Amino acid sequence: MPVDLDLTERVRSAVATQAAAHEMHTDERRMFGGLTFMIEGKMACGVVNHDMMARVGPDHYARALDHPHTRPMDFTGQPLKGYVFIDPEGSATPTDVDKWVSLAIDCVKQLTRARHT
Repeated sequence: MPVDLDLTERVRSAVATQAAAHEMHTDERRMFGGLTFMIEGKMACGVVNHDMMARVGPDHYARALDHPHTRPMDFTGQPLKGYVFIDPEGSATPTDVDKWVSLAIDCVKQLTRARHT
């Protein structure tokens, strides 16, 4: 199944805008049957079919799963901790997408800081 092109463009725009504001490098890669947005070389968010994916990290994982339109990111029966899928209802507006991209960027910033300390 192809990725949702409208959602992909909204995520791409949010990633570009927010990463530029933090002077962070971005890249796109095909992964997991979808498109993944890398920030500072780390998987941050993406689109798989009609769902958005976001790396929220361990600190925000439980709270992210409390959101009514999220579920664990799971491809093999083993969820990837710190990553969530967001159903189309949870990524329907630019504001929704901005929120998830912001969480992903915060997670990547923490990882990047940890690597440099």
